Amino acid sequence: MFPCCYFPFYGEVRRISLENTFKNKTVRLNFRYTFLINKDRKIGLTFVKKTKSRGPYRIMMDLKKNWWKALAILILLYSIIGGLLIEVPRLAILNETIRALFFHVPMWFGMIFLLSVSVFYSIKYLSSNNLQHDVRAVEFANSGVVFGVLGILTGMVWAKFTWGDYWSNDPKQNGAAIGLLIYFAYFVLRNSLEDEQKKARISAVYNIFAFATLIPLLFILPRLTDSLHPGNGGNPGFNAYDLDNRLRLVFYPAVIGWTLMGVWFSSIRVRIRDLQNQMNETA
Repeated sequence: MFPCCYFPFYGEVRRISLENTFKNKTVRLNFRYTFLINKDRKIGLTFVKKTKSRGPYRIMMDLKKNWWKALAILILLYSIIGGLLIEVPRLAILNETIRALFFHVPMWFGMIFLLSVSVFYSIKYLSSNNLQHDVRAVEFANSGVVFGVLGILTGMVWAKFTWGDYWSNDPKQNGAAIGLLIYFAYFVLRNSLEDEQKKARISAVYNIFAFATLIPLLFILPRLTDSLHPGNGGNPGFNAYDLDNRLRLVFYPAVIGWTLMGVWFSSIRVRIRDLQNQMNETA
């Protein structure tokens, strides 16, 4: 096969296949650097440095393609500033801790969405045996677990000021911890297998059952037992307290913003893994 190179274009790595019609010619790209292909089809220079300037058309195309990333940043800035500064209802016990609604709850929404996408790609892998689907499944699971850890940490801070302790063995807390441990075992399982297809197949099946276990741990079992957590064990949820619509003006954008940020983070991880796989194939 004729040799290929990877060149950075505007911060991205793209693959360029060299046609075998170029022999003993210096191929000049429009990026100020050149390389030589001799009769043996060997390349003297294997990379080209990216240009310093970016045209306005290219910038506009990038903005059109990545508008949702800018939207995620703007929404997060709005929700963080609003969550810290807006007036909140002065309620017994909760008081200022009701601001956790803008941070703790959106983390869990983002986690559930990301893990759902991970399960979707695991199912797609089982039906297609395409390793790209496995890459997406594991990276979305990675992001989902990060959001889960952040959700537990923000919940612990809220519990300290509301229940008097960071960890009180509440069914909701225990269920969340068990669910995250199940997903930690998912990553341990993947790292214990060498064969890529076997790793992808076994972890895909595990991922489906892990998500099916997580849902009752978070949303069903705490409602069947005595729990201090709002919305569980007979306690009213935040929506029952929410007599001020200003809370909704920050809460719903926060859910959207954190979810978009998780998708953004996952897409970056997927691109890195795809590039690593391409480089390994051509090595």
